Amino acid sequence: MKKVLSVLMISLLSACASQTTQPAADVEDRTIGANGEAGNGSSIASGESNFHPLQDPNSILSQRSVYYDFDSYTVRNEYREMVTAHAQYLRDNANSKVLLQGNTDGRGSREYNLALGQRRADGVKNMMTLSGARDSQIEAVSLGEEKPRAVGHDESSWRQNRRTDIIYRGE
Repeated sequence: MKKVLSVLMISLLSACASQTTQPAADVEDRTIGANGEAGNGSSIASGESNFHPLQDPNSILSQRSVYYDFDSYTVRNEYREMVTAHAQYLRDNANSKVLLQGNTDGRGSREYNLALGQRRADGVKNMMTLSGARDSQIEAVSLGEEKPRAVGHDESSWRQNRRTDIIYRGE
């Protein structure tokens, strides 16, 4: 009886050892290195991006400016999804931090523009914290009219200067 049991066990073990396993799906290295770049493993699946989400031009996270109407600090509906996406990124990446720079066009006094720029940056910060980012991850400052994106004195230039820029620190 022991011999029969021994032969049965050996045949079961050898049958299990002869089976091979195949990967069930394509595999991709999605690790992020210390410098914020995607890992060096190449994607087996085709059509997927190897960019870090903050550098991927197809990601909403590559958009970094919120634009405003004249004399307003209300975040327009068209920018809410983008601000929320950045907040979620901050929530999911506890070591990430951003600087929000509120900007204005050149119209208005220096003091008024500094205050308006601060309200713009604070508005984005409030939206981010309500969407899950921690207050300690976000610094909001005003640059007023000091760093224009466009230097003209027309509506097209002023429109580009009324903004809050989202700048990641240490990424």
